[in-house]
Amino acid sequence: GQRSEEEEHHSLETFTFYLSEPLSKERVEAFSDGVYAIVATLLILDICEDNVPDPREVEEKFHGSLLEALSEYGPNYLAYFGSFVTIGLLWFVHHSLFLYVTKATRLMGLLNILSLAFIGGLPLAYQLTSEFAEKSHNEIEAIQVSCVITFFASIFQFAIWTTALLNEEETLHPFARYGGKEHAFMFAKLALYPCVSLGAFFLTCLLSEFSTAIFHLMQIVIPFAFLALRIFVRISLTAIKSVMSLSRRKVVLLEEEEACLSPTETLS
Repeated sequence: GQRSEEEEHHSLETFTFYLSEPLSKERVEAFSDGVYAIVATLLILDICEDNVPDPREVEEKFHGSLLEALSEYGPNYLAYFGSFVTIGLLWFVHHSLFLYVTKATRLMGLLNILSLAFIGGLPLAYQLTSEFAEKSHNEIEAIQVSCVITFFASIFQFAIWTTALLNEEETLHPFARYGGKEHAFMFAKLALYPCVSLGAFFLTCLLSEFSTAIFHLMQIVIPFAFLALRIFVRISLTAIKSVMSLSRRKVVLLEEEEACLSPTETLS
């Protein structure tokens, strides 16, 4: 038979309560650190296996010059550094996020697992962007796959923070709550990678000359964007606070002037 409305409402409450149940924050962080460490290790294993010149080839083809031989693998090394920077900064954002999370929930743990699933795909993104030939349709598609992987890895981190904000008094440090001194920067920091990956994806659709070298250079430049972002947010908040304080001072001065006036002057 069909369930009554009360039973359905009760099951929905049970499901919601199940997702909001607490989860060990330490175990979430430990598992995440392990995944990040393994993914970073896979990157260096990939580049050591396929991008080291053969000694005989160095002697015959490059006349004994190891640096000249290594320069032939330059695009692969650029792809490695770009991918490693992406992993490192995503780990840094994850660390900053859970630094302000005071209590993890099962929903946050589920979103973290989904983020880690795409983090694990970054070695695949490295292989794709380093293997396919330049100036080809496959090169553009490899960049697009990398953008999609990075987008979902970062957007689920943003979703963890959004979930924590829904019950911020229990799950977030006061600094990261609405109005806290780190709230604006946390929002900007967590939104940076989704915006950059989406921007790079649309650039591949608009610019035919967009290449893997440009894509990996963008990945390497992002740390400087982090620094510039923090400076920009600080300057913006300082400017807003100064404007608000000036407006408050004007209001206070007007109130003091009105208080000094006599009742007849005030009426006039």
